[in-house]
Amino acid sequence: MSASAAVVTVPIPQLRTALVRALVRAGVAEDEAHLQAENLLEGDLRGHPSHGARRLPLLVERIHRGLVTSGVPPTMTWTTESVLEVDGRDGLGAVVAHQAIDEISDRARSTGIALACVRKAHHVGMLAPHVERIAQGGMIAIAMTTSEALVHPWGGTKALLGTNPLGIAIPTGRADAPFVLDMSTAAVSRGRILDHAERGLPLPPGWAVDDEGTPATDPATAQAISPFGGPKGFALGLALELLVAQLTQTEVGARVHGTLDATEPVTKGDVFLAVSLERLGIAMGGPDILGYLEELRGSSADPATPVLIPGDRARVARERHTRDGVHLSREVWEGVRRLADRKGSTT
Repeated sequence: MSASAAVVTVPIPQLRTALVRALVRAGVAEDEAHLQAENLLEGDLRGHPSHGARRLPLLVERIHRGLVTSGVPPTMTWTTESVLEVDGRDGLGAVVAHQAIDEISDRARSTGIALACVRKAHHVGMLAPHVERIAQGGMIAIAMTTSEALVHPWGGTKALLGTNPLGIAIPTGRADAPFVLDMSTAAVSRGRILDHAERGLPLPPGWAVDDEGTPATDPATAQAISPFGGPKGFALGLALELLVAQLTQTEVGARVHGTLDATEPVTKGDVFLAVSLERLGIAMGGPDILGYLEELRGSSADPATPVLIPGDRARVARERHTRDGVHLSREVWEGVRRLADRKGSTT
């Protein structure tokens, strides 16, 4: 492990072992600990540390407070032939999502399309690994989730919408190279604003607004994150908020809790969709998707800098970090190690 004053480079096997150990010591069943650890690890591997190991201390605290359960199977009910209602029973988000995806992937092979509507499951992590897993089975995948209110409506001043990410994966004919989109409907993550605050850096215009609705450049005055793309991002984020809330019968706006705090029951929802191309009689070799994506990459004005397709940056980051290790702040890594070495529970 190499280190500088503020950053350490941690090999993947070492980080994986520490994450699993910390979760098991917190009371998580070992099989669930491995799934949840991989979920956190993917955030750091793909270059999104806001969804990585830095989330572990909050997750452990929620476990210790009895807000997260382990070893309690989710309740799954097929309300129609192709719609699965999932009560996560306060389980780990990655674990509940993994089980729900297994169910709808299997069902879609006979029905063509299957939908999972999930409530009472904790933070699901990056959407990319979930939809990618569905696509690797030859299926189109869509995932949507809501979050705490961090984003202001276009023209507003208060945080009233979640960052409400959207994930889409489409098979390309190569199991190891599906098209993968994972995007938030916010202009930037909360983590990036906090990072600028910690480093004393100004915020670029368009990231956030202050309490008067004026673009905030001082992180200390940022009251709400802006939607990406102005009114269009607001419209998409709102549509996803309403869609997920309606399908899962979960909360909206400021009544969504449970992924950023250590005190409130989880009230957000998740939706996963699997579409079996084979069952619908759609040939995998249909349009030349791989060729089209390469055409797009090659259309750059600068031949030395190809156009980036959604998922390209994360794929390159994952390959590099798998080989070289991930960069964590010293504070995050020491926090993971403390939790991994802790004796017993603090309940």
